[in-house]
Amino acid sequence: MMNIDRTDRRVRRTHKLLQGALVGLTLERGFDAVTIRDITDRADVGYATFFRHYPDKEALLADVLEAMKDEFQSLLAPYSMVSNPEKTGTLLFEYVEQNRDLCRVLLNSTDTMSLLKPVQEIGMSDRSLMFNFSAQSSVPVEIAISHLMSSLVMLIRWWLDHDMPYPPERMGQIAAGLIIRPVIGAVLGDANGA
Repeated sequence: MMNIDRTDRRVRRTHKLLQGALVGLTLERGFDAVTIRDITDRADVGYATFFRHYPDKEALLADVLEAMKDEFQSLLAPYSMVSNPEKTGTLLFEYVEQNRDLCRVLLNSTDTMSLLKPVQEIGMSDRSLMFNFSAQSSVPVEIAISHLMSSLVMLIRWWLDHDMPYPPERMGQIAAGLIIRPVIGAVLGDANGA
């Protein structure tokens, strides 16, 4: 058991080193200019070690995105977008502020569609939105969630591109008023949500 735990820790450590190297190098040079050799040199791991963990740098980037998605889902899990859109929005922007380099890398090094798929999975996992879906809704829930998450990603991109001129709390209010409440109103068939 101890041997497995030690191996798991080594694997997690290697993944963390490789992910950190990718993020740092991508911020400096752009994703396309970064080579696997650059990543392994920065992470101080062997070149062959990289390939024991990932087939290419795109897979490493996908792993970074998946880890971010998991972390963000666990952060938002206790909250409901329906009952507390400001809190959800604020948590989102606090997370982005704390992970700004990672978010910049993901927003600038992946095409929008590959980024939006896992982000939309986060929206689909909001049980309050899914279970409160109204049959009378004029908008199918899948379309509403796609719009919601795409709009939030674009708002995050704007915020980062403009060097975060507003605090996360204000951005949470903006996201709630401009994006979250109107979409919830459409999905739940509630004119008051908009």
